[in-house]
Amino acid sequence: MQMGENAASKNCHKNHHLHNHHQVFDVSIDVLPQNGSKCFDDDDGRLKRTGTLWTASAHIITAVIGSGVLSLAWAVAQLGWVAGPAVMFLFSLVTYYTSSLLTDCYRTGDPDTGKRNYTYMDAVQSILGGVKVKLCGFIQYLGLFGIAIGYTIASSISMMAIKRSNCFHQSGGQNPCHLSSNPYMIMFGITEILLSQIPDFDQLWWLSIVAAVMSFTYSSIGLGLGIGKVAVNGTFKGSLTGISIGTVTETEKIWRSFQALGAIAFAYSYSVILIEIQDTVKSPPAESKTMKKAARISIVVTTTFYMLCGCMGYAAFGDLAPGNLLTGFGFYNPYWLVDIANAAIVIHLVGAYQVFCQPLFAFIEKWANQKWPGSYFITKEFNIAVPGFGLYKLNLFRLVWRTIFVILTTVISMLLPFFNDVVGILGALGFWPLTVYFPVEMYIVQKKIPKWSTRWICLQILSMACLVISLVAVAGSLAGVVLDLKAYKPFKTSY
Repeated sequence: MQMGENAASKNCHKNHHLHNHHQVFDVSIDVLPQNGSKCFDDDDGRLKRTGTLWTASAHIITAVIGSGVLSLAWAVAQLGWVAGPAVMFLFSLVTYYTSSLLTDCYRTGDPDTGKRNYTYMDAVQSILGGVKVKLCGFIQYLGLFGIAIGYTIASSISMMAIKRSNCFHQSGGQNPCHLSSNPYMIMFGITEILLSQIPDFDQLWWLSIVAAVMSFTYSSIGLGLGIGKVAVNGTFKGSLTGISIGTVTETEKIWRSFQALGAIAFAYSYSVILIEIQDTVKSPPAESKTMKKAARISIVVTTTFYMLCGCMGYAAFGDLAPGNLLTGFGFYNPYWLVDIANAAIVIHLVGAYQVFCQPLFAFIEKWANQKWPGSYFITKEFNIAVPGFGLYKLNLFRLVWRTIFVILTTVISMLLPFFNDVVGILGALGFWPLTVYFPVEMYIVQKKIPKWSTRWICLQILSMACLVISLVAVAGSLAGVVLDLKAYKPFKTSY
């Protein structure tokens, strides 16, 4: 069955290419009848979508259980046994609620037959319009750019952790093993240049599934090591109110608690690509139904996981919980297990980088196509036969622009290796507008909720509360960056 479907979808891709090709030259001839065709969705002539509840859930889990999970023990340590889990639970509720609102904005008007919005920006354009579209696009794409940089740094830290744990093991703990992160970032960059040539999101399902498996692997190892450490200590470390005054000053405690909110917000942020994921789901049933289920499954899975990893990490280390559970000083043995976990992080981040960057790639390419429709460089596709893979369509503009993008993110990563704080800033900045403000505003317009009605007031209160949390988290992360800058040398060779 699968084979037949794949063959059909390959033919569809071929015909779709022909279809577009003819459209460029002769607008009056419609080559393929769109209605009733096996290859196209009946309403818009785009390729038929094949995504299911499970692929959508895998995409979300890949996007959500990212490197964010590793800083949760640190975040819980700042907030303590009461506030830490409570804040995580609240974030999961808010994210689930607002993402349900957002799934209803995939189609404008009627949820079954309304016009489809292929991207987050399309939805804002068709429902809100005006200056909000530009604002949304700017925040969304800046956030994705930041995530690409954050992932480059996180993966190089994990690669260094493998090297360091082996060196530490061989020297019996004598050698401090100083390393430079630059070669690892360059290796990551080269891998991403190759993978970024995959043309579109729909063809990334396999990468998402590999990445989802990897994220479970390293989170489980982190969790297992945490449980093991608690068993060895014979006690749960930590306190009800978090890191104690004395270990840090009062002011530091406040800033760190704020920063912890940013770290948790970052760990939950996936609304930014929710509509892009929804656009891969087939219908009927209505995409919003499938997507609400997928959001529910993935939020339950990730929250359970987050609670376990964050709380077990805190129980194991107490006030001293490291910023990154697997590359901090926490676990040296069994060193091979820590190595497997770090290798899994690298493989996961390689995939997640693509899942997050595809919407940005697609946006720039669509814009260039509209601006210079006659350009040979931008629109011409060359067919190259790849043994074992079939035809690959090479586009020169895609090759050049995506390569430049990856090089740029790699260079910035080498300049700012303490991106943990900056990721906190991006998590906090993106959290309110993309996860809360736009979904709430679009939902109000879509469902025609009257101003000052109880529902309207509740939605606005939710939005305002999340804005305050975002601002507080940004302030905390900025304070962290200021501290890092004091002790910072660019392109430094050892850590």
